[in-house]
Amino acid sequence: MWRIIQLGDKPRRTWKEALVRWARETSRKTVQEDLAQARQLDKFVGNLHLDEITRDVVDRITEWKSSTGVKPATVNRLLEVLRVVLNTAVKHWEWIDRAPHIRMLRQARKRIRWLTRQEADRLVECLPEHLKNTCRFSLATGLRQANVVGLQWTEVDLERRVAWIHPDQSKTEMPIGVPLNREAVVLLRAQVGKHKKYCFTYRGNNILKCNTKAWRNALIAAGIENFRWHDLRHTWASWHVQNGTPMHVLQELGGWSDIRMVQRYAHLAPEHLSPYAEALCRLESVPTFSTTQAVQKQKSSYLDR
Repeated sequence: MWRIIQLGDKPRRTWKEALVRWARETSRKTVQEDLAQARQLDKFVGNLHLDEITRDVVDRITEWKSSTGVKPATVNRLLEVLRVVLNTAVKHWEWIDRAPHIRMLRQARKRIRWLTRQEADRLVECLPEHLKNTCRFSLATGLRQANVVGLQWTEVDLERRVAWIHPDQSKTEMPIGVPLNREAVVLLRAQVGKHKKYCFTYRGNNILKCNTKAWRNALIAAGIENFRWHDLRHTWASWHVQNGTPMHVLQELGGWSDIRMVQRYAHLAPEHLSPYAEALCRLESVPTFSTTQAVQKQKSSYLDR
């Protein structure tokens, strides 16, 4: 206390003090999941002061979590909790002068999983009625699961054919205006009168989640593998790109804060590059090609043999 008062030294704060304050002040919607992750850190940093959490401690955490056989993304989720708390202690509270650099593990880039129109129709037919409605609405609007099941009548204007997501409901904490196409309007009109507050319900109650056993059974029945509910949003975005929607328009429709999130879908519509590819072609024309004629020619060749 003498050093703090007379010399201006900072009081030493513990990891647990920092974690408690961060959990109290953060606006992250994943705070409960983050605290569950933080429990794994107890045996490494639970009894340490913030200035005792060094790069060596971070490396021990990384090595331990990696040795359990989990994917790099799982390790990074744990490290992210450690990093955000330490950085907050440095930048916002000034409890410590610096935090150790926390290096994330390299993650393999996955291809975007999306459905064709035929696959989507097949999946919808296999779903129970309440999930059929939310699935079709997701494909029509691109909204995330939480925004679909949490959509309230006060956030919808069927006459203007619009809906809106408030900042506190958005992943990016930015408001999103949602234009409703004809299919979305028809789906909502069919729900009118079923619940006073929520648009989509099941047996008189609002739907809490869509990734249920009924959803997984429908995927099996439709013969669709490696597909999550969130991939409906990827499907919606992929259809938009293939239909010619400009990237900046898709960014606004989807409520993405970073254009790089939208550019993941750009490769699905490379037609605008065709003139540049064609400039290197030395053929004056390309013979017309008929799939039917090719099949008949193949059959004739086989019979001749």
